[in-house]
Amino acid sequence: MQESELIQKLQKGDQKAFQELVNEYQVKVFNTCYGFMHNRQDAEDLAQEVFIQVFQSIGDFRQESSLSTWIYRIAVTKSLELKRKRNRKKRMAYFKSLLNLQQNPDELEDQQFFNHPGIEAENSERTRILFESIESLPKNQRIAFTLNKIEHLSYKEVAQIMETSLSAVESLIHRARKNLQDKLRSYYTQN
Repeated sequence: MQESELIQKLQKGDQKAFQELVNEYQVKVFNTCYGFMHNRQDAEDLAQEVFIQVFQSIGDFRQESSLSTWIYRIAVTKSLELKRKRNRKKRMAYFKSLLNLQQNPDELEDQQFFNHPGIEAENSERTRILFESIESLPKNQRIAFTLNKIEHLSYKEVAQIMETSLSAVESLIHRARKNLQDKLRSYYTQN
């Protein structure tokens, strides 16, 4: 089915078309969410939320970009929203712990990192350090790097998703790579 035909059917509420969309994009959406969350359950939950939003807002889709670009934007936005929400909770928990109002903030969330089936060295120290280093990158560098290096999207696709120029994406990925090299070099020389 052509993308324009799929979009028309989706806008009419065609369940079969929606199932086709989910089949086509579920792995890509999951992997995108996982690239930001590093937790299988969170990625699965977010992927469901992405498809719910796609279903609910397909009528507003103006086709100024491809359907896949629009879906990736939703996945990235939802992932970043959840991360911000959790970071706010952690900050509040930390301040409360300073006032002895709550237990240690590290005990608040027992995350199960790195259950991604594509990662051979599950729960390895190197994987943890790499993801922590990626997580510490500035927001736009982290998004561009994750979409390009983890999701294997082209610079052009990343530029469309981030709604920026190709040269900006090239610069973001170059700086992200340099920052990661510096972070990892300093980690490995210390240990």
